[in-house]
Amino acid sequence: MAMSGRRLRLPPLRLVRAAWPWLAVLLAFAAVRLSKGAFVLDAYALLSRPFWPGTAQSEWLRSAQQFDRQTRLQQLEADNRRLRGLLDLDRAGVSLVSAPVISRQAQGWWQQLVVGQGSLQGVAPGDAALGPGGLLGRVASATPSTATVLLLTDPASRVGVWVGRVQHHGLLVGVGTPRPVLRFIEQDVGVRPGDVVTTSPASTLLPPNLTVGVVQSVNERAVPAPEAVVQLAAPVDAVDWVQVRVQRP
Repeated sequence: MAMSGRRLRLPPLRLVRAAWPWLAVLLAFAAVRLSKGAFVLDAYALLSRPFWPGTAQSEWLRSAQQFDRQTRLQQLEADNRRLRGLLDLDRAGVSLVSAPVISRQAQGWWQQLVVGQGSLQGVAPGDAALGPGGLLGRVASATPSTATVLLLTDPASRVGVWVGRVQHHGLLVGVGTPRPVLRFIEQDVGVRPGDVVTTSPASTLLPPNLTVGVVQSVNERAVPAPEAVVQLAAPVDAVDWVQVRVQRP
């Protein structure tokens, strides 16, 4: 009991020394609370500085920034060409009639759509129907207030196209799926994924140089000539407005 009594009567200095670690922890928590962890972040930054990105990461960042600038420049050039094309259309007596998509059948989703402009607005069979990004198809028939568009994905669609990089013509054939097939006549065409496809400069059915899409894959073993699957530039599956290229009287 005497030993127990002495432990209860510790000198104040020894009490302070025994409690000091706990007081330090409490002070540290209070400092973090009051500073919202600022000094912890500074300490982490100081300790992690040797592991910060070096020159290699800086080069990657610069390369990414350069690629972004090049992409933006290409977009601006494409927009410039598109606007110049619209001006040429206006001078050539051609106009674009905007029309909403008013009907589309689920069983024929990749075949046809009906738009809410017709012959009263100058729309006629054979006119090119454009969506955001490029060609959608051709007008198959028209009533005074509506028109039916035969999509490029329809199995009945046949459109002459041009791959500018390799300077080769081909026939774009709808197969009833989101991506039509590009068929060539020659064997060694050299087409590869990423090549841009446009309407043929020699086409008599459609205006030349309209954007169609991009080559997604190539089948070199197809018979009698290579074939390519094309990702269309215009969103055929989700389009709700089209522009019909009509001749003004």
